[in-house]
Amino acid sequence: MILEHRGVAPTIDSSARIAPTAVVCGDVTIEAGCSIGFGTVLTAESGSIVVGRNVVIMDTAVVRGVRDHPVRIGENVLIGPRAYLSGCLVAADAFLATGATVFNGAEIGAGAEVRINGVVHLKTRLPARTSVPIGWIAVGDPAAILPPGAHDEIWARQEPLNFPKVVFGVDRPADGRSIMPHVMPRYAAALAKWHESDRPRG
Repeated sequence: MILEHRGVAPTIDSSARIAPTAVVCGDVTIEAGCSIGFGTVLTAESGSIVVGRNVVIMDTAVVRGVRDHPVRIGENVLIGPRAYLSGCLVAADAFLATGATVFNGAEIGAGAEVRINGVVHLKTRLPARTSVPIGWIAVGDPAAILPPGAHDEIWARQEPLNFPKVVFGVDRPADGRSIMPHVMPRYAAALAKWHESDRPRG
């Protein structure tokens, strides 16, 4: 489904393949030779998305452009099934495997690999031709690439990146407190309002 969002419709090269159950919403540009798989969602929610030439985004992947963090995907990139990308930059020739997750403000260098279920955290810079092993986490700038069991070291690098402030615009709560009762009603209402005028195109 191709959706106009806030008055802007996607721009899709005539040679690109868009599966019939894919959703492409808003200020999304898909260049020549791309393939967008079944159940994939590309939504320029509050930031644009540009998908370069010859990119394959496989079934059920999600790509979100967000305020202050547009998505830019270079040419010849593969994004695997169930991958999730939000507000990030992915340079040419990168490989993001099944279940890879890349957060706001992250940058994936040319030819880098994020293997199955790998994570590239908020505001993390993964250098060119670097690999994140299966299930590992890249965090920080420069990126430290750590196994999932290294929780204390991951948190020591992740906490100063301030996910609540970057993503939701609120300060991290004191220990034992949660931002969720404050943030989720506001966030759900904002998303509903933001998408209320979406409409199918063509």
